Amino acid sequence: MKNWWYYHKWYVIIGAVIIAGAANIACNALGLFKKTPDYCIAYVGKTALPEDTVSMLKERFAKISSDFNGDGAVIVQLRQYVDNSQSPVAGAEASYYELSSEITLIGDITDCDSYFFIMDDPVLFQKEFHILALPDGSSPGDTDYSTEGKVFPLADIPALSNTDINSSTNGISPGSLSGLYIGRRYFYNENTVNNINKCNELWDLLFQ
Repeated sequence: MKNWWYYHKWYVIIGAVIIAGAANIACNALGLFKKTPDYCIAYVGKTALPEDTVSMLKERFAKISSDFNGDGAVIVQLRQYVDNSQSPVAGAEASYYELSSEITLIGDITDCDSYFFIMDDPVLFQKEFHILALPDGSSPGDTDYSTEGKVFPLADIPALSNTDINSSTNGISPGSLSGLYIGRRYFYNENTVNNINKCNELWDLLFQ
């Protein structure tokens, strides 16, 4: 065995390194080493939110929430679905991006990815998708396309407005959340977001 090892050890070592590298690539591709978001927030608007605003929103939401999935970190995902109606890009390219964004948003809704929805035009959003929940989280009914009691000005949310999120610190200018509204969605059947009970609790925490 010592003689065999003397002549073959480098083959074994190199083989082990190659196997370990391949396993690492495969695991990363499958997301096995990545921490997953505890919940997802969807933003639907005419223009994209600035990165500093996104970072601050995620930070504030994470501050009042907990580790829903038990992976040791509180991770908030914020997805932006922008219709590009105010984009300088025009013509077929603008239409392509608008269609792509809408298809992705429909996929988010169908797959029950996002629980919280931030919008700049909740009336249009409810008219098109009809998924905003009543104050108790239940369905508004087939004919109720109103937004009354279903959305709230984002800047008025106590859990957010009681911090410096509306100040000029960290790149957030006063009024940067003006014109944005937040609501939560209801679910048509037993298919819901992950950790639905935790999301319901977090929704209540926003207003305490």
